[in-house]
Amino acid sequence: MNYPAQAAVLRGQSVPMSIEPVIIAKPRFDEVLVKIAGVGVCHTDMVMRDGLLPIPRPVVLGHEGAGRVLAVGSAIDDLAPGDHVALSFSSCGQCPSCDLREPAYCHSWVPLNFFGARADGSTAITAAGGEPVHSHVFGQSSFATHAVVHRRNAVKVDRDLPIELLGPLGCGIMTGAGAVLNALKVRPGSSIAVIGVGAVGLAAVMAARIAGASAIVAIDRHPSRIALARELGATHAVAADGRDIAEIIASLGIAGLDYALDTTGVVPLVEQTISALAPRGEMALVAAFAPGAKVGLDATHVMSGGRVIRGVVEGSADPQTFIPQLLAYHRAGKLPFDRLIKTYPFEDILTAIADGEEGRVVKPVLLMPD
Repeated sequence: MNYPAQAAVLRGQSVPMSIEPVIIAKPRFDEVLVKIAGVGVCHTDMVMRDGLLPIPRPVVLGHEGAGRVLAVGSAIDDLAPGDHVALSFSSCGQCPSCDLREPAYCHSWVPLNFFGARADGSTAITAAGGEPVHSHVFGQSSFATHAVVHRRNAVKVDRDLPIELLGPLGCGIMTGAGAVLNALKVRPGSSIAVIGVGAVGLAAVMAARIAGASAIVAIDRHPSRIALARELGATHAVAADGRDIAEIIASLGIAGLDYALDTTGVVPLVEQTISALAPRGEMALVAAFAPGAKVGLDATHVMSGGRVIRGVVEGSADPQTFIPQLLAYHRAGKLPFDRLIKTYPFEDILTAIADGEEGRVVKPVLLMPD
């Protein structure tokens, strides 16, 4: 049985995505069909929209989905129709990284998440006229009322939680919080700077407070985000006013950062932040950098102080264990990620995208019709 659905289809680089009727294929033996309740709009969706990542078209984007299980494949015995699931990225489950429970560094990451198809090249979405539409972006393509995902993409969550708001846990919130808790492993009493406090950066601020950092510096251009960062745990919230990052850190009385996290992808800011690291300081790069971007650094500065610059994908997280951990923090009042969210009906997707890109909203979430 195939399923009629609505999806935001992107057909060209300079053509806005439009909501169209589509057909969603029934799940295969190892797949799950999910009725999407809500889906976050992530900056990476816009990077893909603009052709900076190798996404074929026509395609359905969206990778912060959550919803209710409608059907499961024959090999799945731990999910059932009616279960609530948050969706995350795709991984192969059998490469060296996956064997080490590091699926964010799956050796097949690029084809599984960016090629717009299953591993065998097939797609789960067909346009009303019979034309194939690329699916499985980040294993989801959840800018749609329904999505077919591999079992590894779906994380079961408690039914008493607001399922329509949980999608961002699968990417933006997980990326920021995981960079702090999993990749950097921020120590109690340490200092950390977060450069750019959108959804990822604010998740990092909240996680730094959970980790017990004593100095949490949030730097951003938007006054509203600076104020929110302070409310969510930043001990110092500073406007990006053209000063060098190292100058800002010194002005706060911090003699070098133990940790830093860049969410902006702006190379000069990254280079400035590296220079502000204390001996044995570590910096995480989580942004989607422009293709070919090169970061210059003083090799002596890095080597002589034992400093570390690391790339971090999806918070170095295994979604199956980390999303439940994030929800436990949320229930305890330590990770109020819902304060970042503004909801929009699915038909207002272009408004939601524009509000996110202009900084009027931290995390737009699209609500699907019942």
